[in-house]
Amino acid sequence: MKDSFFRSMTWLHTWVGLLVCWLLYLIFFAGTLSFFRDEITLWNQPAIHNVQAQTQRIEAQKQQIITGFDYLANHGANSSSWRITLPDPRIPYLVYGYAKPKEPGQRRSQFKNTQLNPNTMQELEPFVDTKGGNFFYRLHFDLHYMDAITARWVICFASFFMLIAIISGVVIHKRIFKDMFSFRRNKGSRTWLDAHNLSSVLALPFHLMITYTGMITLIFMLFPYPAQTAYDNGMRDFFNDVTPRNTMTDKAQGESSMVPIQSILDQVYTKWPHADITRVQVNKPNMAASTITVLVSAGKTLRDQAPRLIFSGATGQMVAKTDDELTSSKALYESLNSMHTGRLATWLLRWLYVLGGIAGCVMIGSGCIMWAKRIRERTKNNVKPSFGLKLVEGLNLATIMGLPLATCAFFIANRLLSPTTAERADKEILAFFLTWLAVALLALIKRDTLQWRVMAAINAVACLSVPVINALTTNGNLVSYLMHKQWALFTFDALFLLFSILFFIQTEKLRTAKNNSKIISPSQSITSKGKNHD
Repeated sequence: MKDSFFRSMTWLHTWVGLLVCWLLYLIFFAGTLSFFRDEITLWNQPAIHNVQAQTQRIEAQKQQIITGFDYLANHGANSSSWRITLPDPRIPYLVYGYAKPKEPGQRRSQFKNTQLNPNTMQELEPFVDTKGGNFFYRLHFDLHYMDAITARWVICFASFFMLIAIISGVVIHKRIFKDMFSFRRNKGSRTWLDAHNLSSVLALPFHLMITYTGMITLIFMLFPYPAQTAYDNGMRDFFNDVTPRNTMTDKAQGESSMVPIQSILDQVYTKWPHADITRVQVNKPNMAASTITVLVSAGKTLRDQAPRLIFSGATGQMVAKTDDELTSSKALYESLNSMHTGRLATWLLRWLYVLGGIAGCVMIGSGCIMWAKRIRERTKNNVKPSFGLKLVEGLNLATIMGLPLATCAFFIANRLLSPTTAERADKEILAFFLTWLAVALLALIKRDTLQWRVMAAINAVACLSVPVINALTTNGNLVSYLMHKQWALFTFDALFLLFSILFFIQTEKLRTAKNNSKIISPSQSITSKGKNHD
């Protein structure tokens, strides 16, 4: 019975992991990058590279908001919506924006944004059209080209499989603590098993947390039935009930002058004396039904939804606000959401999130390679590999080598595309997917050690090209970033340089493998110098 249970858990662990491992690798890869999505967006916008963070940022917010209201009153008096986005430690610039009239067939109004240097209040150079880090953030749960709801169902099922794989992996680990310190080199598939175990066990709490909380973020899509039962209009009424909303002025008719924003801010600072305001939104300005919403940073509290106050723009009266004290269920939900996104993480904790994400990629990638290598080792030399084995080998190469190259293509496109290119942001994303598709097609044709070596060399050159092209097309480079203490930009370029070196090392190790080897995995390069384990 014991052996039967162990074998059942081993079978379950193997197959629930293998069936969705490439999708999980994409989720972990894009999700890991998302922890620094603001820094990625910063790099993608050369216009803000020299904007310094304000030393008295919170103290300057009140005047920035007052100035913003004067600007928007002059430039967007007939707009349906205004928005003031204030600088924060990771996004150093100030934005005044107003909604432009809708075009025929347009679902939402486009915003006319003016970006300012908060230190000088001078308008910045025009921004380039780019999604920046938000592309990777949306990719890891929306899969970009898929319908959003369909994609999120796919992600939920993959996450469920991941959770089963983690739990079954713990069950079948007979030496879970010993595996934390075991890594045997030059042992073929055993080396890959050790890499899989090591990356799994060391970051096990992170893997469990990020997988479970990822499913919690979509819990209302998975289980809408309680809300549908309790409310007449289902989820719509449920969200209206738990989200601050205007119920006092929304039916007011006609025009009305706006109250001075000073009176609104006085009320905000009376309630929250040390408020760190992140955004001010005005809906229907200069109308009797207008509202002014002030959002503040949640600080270090485990809240995913920013605390907010909503005022009538015509009278200045507060009409709604977030709850000062959350119910136990809402506090649990918001804390789990904020744990998953890492929005409240300090820079040190954010790096720990990234290391956990890298460990997740290693865990998934090593598991994929280990399965293919074991099957290949069991296949006799005169026996033709099965279609399933060839497919797994191809997907391994396409995913593990294709995603880094596609990411390089995304950033290179950001620097080389003209700022006037139509739909420029979509062109950057297209460069990502076309590069990945090209690698996938090559991987399905040829998957041997030589192909891994070629792709490693291409990745090495591509990673090196990112900081080089950046230096040639902008006024900054690795040295200037270091000298001016622009740590986000310096770290970005330095990481690409580091990965370029790692890919060059992998290329050199793969060079020692026999060219006629049909084994897919780069384990030959890492675990054996010249020795063929086939």
